[in-house]
Amino acid sequence: MVMTIDWGIIPEYFDFFIQGLQLTLLIAVISIIIGFFGGILVGMGRISRNRIIYGISTVYVEAFRGTPLLVQIFLVYFGLPQLGIVIASPLVSGLIALSLNSAAYQAEIFRGGVQSISKGQMEAARSLGLTYNQSLFTVVIPQAIRNALPPYTNEFITMIKDSSLLLAIGVFELTLQGKLISATTGQSIPVLIFVAVLYFVLTFSTSRIMKVVEKKFAIPGMMGSD
Repeated sequence: MVMTIDWGIIPEYFDFFIQGLQLTLLIAVISIIIGFFGGILVGMGRISRNRIIYGISTVYVEAFRGTPLLVQIFLVYFGLPQLGIVIASPLVSGLIALSLNSAAYQAEIFRGGVQSISKGQMEAARSLGLTYNQSLFTVVIPQAIRNALPPYTNEFITMIKDSSLLLAIGVFELTLQGKLISATTGQSIPVLIFVAVLYFVLTFSTSRIMKVVEKKFAIPGMMGSD
């Protein structure tokens, strides 16, 4: 027996979809922001001349990039409480895991951006009397972040999609909301298609916004190189 597809459940459960969408967006934004600043910190370690700092940051990056994100989520959610670290909710556990993971990837994006800047930029800044740190933070890093905007865009989009893994620990983001609606109504096809459309709207909007940001920061860069 072929089941009839009922698209009417979309408006019927629309508020639940939106609740899931809002939580997904919140999770992605928080994880991306924390990951951005964490990535800069770890990325600085990856270009550090101190072998200990370089070694620690490298182990961190390789560990988080070399293991599945879902395993990392489980380690935070199930593992930390066994070590006596109490976490308020599954949502907080998910945010911690996603932020730590994103920081590892963004650290490599940052490192690549810094290394894309010619040594002449640093030498020119030092010749003007700036210290190494002043040259790094006022000359090199701003240019590095601007050059790294395209891979940052990819990471932001990936984080939006990866937030769906939090359904495994009971976070009511978009995918879990869709799963519950599908189970309640028995209408998997319209629910999953609509969930996919909502994810596409989020990722496409993020891509367009980042394109605008890239163009905005490309103008000063081009003017400075003339």
